[in-house]
Amino acid sequence: VLQNLSQTPVLRELLKEAKMPGTTIKIESPELCMEPQLIKLDHPGPLTLAMHQFVTEMQETKRGVVTPKELFAQVCKKAIRFKGYQQQDSHELLRYLLDGMRAEE
Repeated sequence: VLQNLSQTPVLRELLKEAKMPGTTIKIESPELCMEPQLIKLDHPGPLTLAMHQFVTEMQETKRGVVTPKELFAQVCKKAIRFKGYQQQDSHELLRYLLDGMRAEE
């Protein structure tokens, strides 16, 4: 899930813009023929910042291995069920991660 998200260009660009407080983000969807949405972000939350850090490391690292410790810690704060390293479904992680970032906006 995290590898797929890190390779999503729109998400990478939004996270890059969202890390700066007071940013207004314009989301356009040419496929859906909808009006562009403008979202004003006061200050990015800890989950959003951890996701930005992780995606940046995935794109820029030369080591080949990236450990999402901080991102996982932030997910666990929002969704207690992930504590303890029990096996979870990847779609549950995706849902909690995206819902958690959306709640921070």
